Amino acid sequence: MLKPHQAKQAHGDSPNPVLSINQMNLVYNSTRGPITAIRDLTFSIRKGEFVSILGPSGCGKSTLLKIVSGLLRPTSGNVVLADVEVKEPRPDIGIVFQQPTLLPWKTVLENVLVPIRAMRMPVHEYKDRAHDLLRLVGLGDFINHYPYELSGGMQQRVGIARGLIHDPAMLLMDEPFAALDAMSREFMMDELQQIWMTTGKSVLFITHSIPEAVYLSDRVLTLSPRPGRVIDDIKIDLPRVRDVETMGQSMFGEYATHLRALFKSNTAPSTRIA
Repeated sequence: MLKPHQAKQAHGDSPNPVLSINQMNLVYNSTRGPITAIRDLTFSIRKGEFVSILGPSGCGKSTLLKIVSGLLRPTSGNVVLADVEVKEPRPDIGIVFQQPTLLPWKTVLENVLVPIRAMRMPVHEYKDRAHDLLRLVGLGDFINHYPYELSGGMQQRVGIARGLIHDPAMLLMDEPFAALDAMSREFMMDELQQIWMTTGKSVLFITHSIPEAVYLSDRVLTLSPRPGRVIDDIKIDLPRVRDVETMGQSMFGEYATHLRALFKSNTAPSTRIA
């Protein structure tokens, strides 16, 4: 079994991290008084690292992504991406949402190019990259299709290509496969692994699923119930490329068992966790 002290031996502060979160707190003011959503959050991500954030509902996972993306300012502490503090939305951050949120009147190609138009960048300079990304995600033959002609998994692959179109320093993914059925979800996990290994992007991935976190990640950070704080930072030492046989390995089971034990000891019985 994976011993608790071994799980704590994950990466410390990286010497040259692409993302650093330092003593971050977020407090909401409500009519019933202040509510602390995130408390003393500190961690870093290296360039090219795939890090998952795992935690129960309401622990601040999606709030964390809003702060990293610059959509929300922390109450205290800071976020530093590529040596520059994040204070507002930035063009070097890509986001993949829970739902692909594609524009139904635009083709697949035009949906991928939406961020380029929004940032008023020269669209013609990114069309070849859009074609390359769509081929990478297996949609090279669907560039002129419309969203209604695609399955849910295919739509989410368009969302991933859109998140990568402007070559961001960091890709943020907020439970991108949560709405998919089990088989589509496993397929998309393999697809995402291949895309990540091909592009070498740094990824911060939010999930409720323990198997998904173990399968995809270099590291898994587990957050406590609100206020969200890191209660575990575990390195996933499984070889790449991972496949369906990886899930049957004893070490995979040990990681999953360790993470479930964390939730059993740190969350209420009604907390949702897969």
